[in-house]
Amino acid sequence: MPLAPLTSLRLGGPARYLARCTSVEDLRESLAWAAERGQPTHILGGGSNTVFADAGFAGLVVQVQLRGVDITTEGDTALVTAAAGEDWDPLVARCVAADLTGVECLSGIPGLVGATPMQNVGAYGQEVAESIVEVRAIERDSLEEVEFDNEDCAFGYRTSRFKGVNRDRFLITSVTYRLPRCRRPEIRYPELARRLQADGLDLDALDPGRPASGAVRSVVLAVRRGKSMVLDEADPNARSAGSFFLNPTLSDVQLESVRQRWQERGEDPASVPVFPVAEGLHKVAAAWLVERSGFLRGTRRGTAGISEKHALALVSYGDSATDLLALAAEVVAAVEKTFGVTLEREPVYVPRA
Repeated sequence: MPLAPLTSLRLGGPARYLARCTSVEDLRESLAWAAERGQPTHILGGGSNTVFADAGFAGLVVQVQLRGVDITTEGDTALVTAAAGEDWDPLVARCVAADLTGVECLSGIPGLVGATPMQNVGAYGQEVAESIVEVRAIERDSLEEVEFDNEDCAFGYRTSRFKGVNRDRFLITSVTYRLPRCRRPEIRYPELARRLQADGLDLDALDPGRPASGAVRSVVLAVRRGKSMVLDEADPNARSAGSFFLNPTLSDVQLESVRQRWQERGEDPASVPVFPVAEGLHKVAAAWLVERSGFLRGTRRGTAGISEKHALALVSYGDSATDLLALAAEVVAAVEKTFGVTLEREPVYVPRA
């Protein structure tokens, strides 16, 4: 079964076996089947954060296709429980239509619900860690169902226990979010605030709930489309995995080193884009580092390139994962040489075995 059509990059050779699972029991049976036969297993959601090897995968790919959404009102909040195989952006649209706030800034992000706690999906000042109250999953070895509350998930910047210490141990089956009802969104991200102002949108003048959160959703989608960060078959720059690198978090000493290196190139050290994270920790824009290390938008290497719209998006123009990974490695090396910062890749690379 070809894997390329199952990913946003359209890369990857065939899987030896593929199981499309529409129930928790399907998942258990597939995992048990693979364990009995000693087959390596990879769990696949929406494929928007996955790079399969050109040679494919010599085992079982389990595609999560669980469906179902339940919204229960509790006073001035609502509990939204969604199966892991639900598409994320339609769920956001449904929440906005239900007068809920808290996920509107996450509009347009590709992928499935099950990936949101793994990655602690976030954008434009919001992240799912703020709203998740429960994650249900299967422990892959025992096949037992387990539950995690928010604290159990150990959320961090674009990470969680499911991506970190317990990577590949659990298979997420559903996620429950608690969202405020009939409130206006809180805008924390400067770029989004500027765009709302430029569009003449005053959230205080809009009714709370759907009118206000819907306006934010529309603006976020427009901003993402402008960067080719919304899946679109007609847009060659959208054939990507979104942001390929995480924004690095630096200590005071590391940040000072970056500023010194930038100053040595005759530039203003204050121009380094920095966002405070916590005392003594600072986030630096990875896109800025990439471009200032010589990789401008539109740069091409074989069948891979830097998006013409966003320096953090690596685009596939052909069918070679090898080209894409080589470009990624070249970018990492250039940023490390220029600024002394090691970028961390966000998409998961899945080798043949």
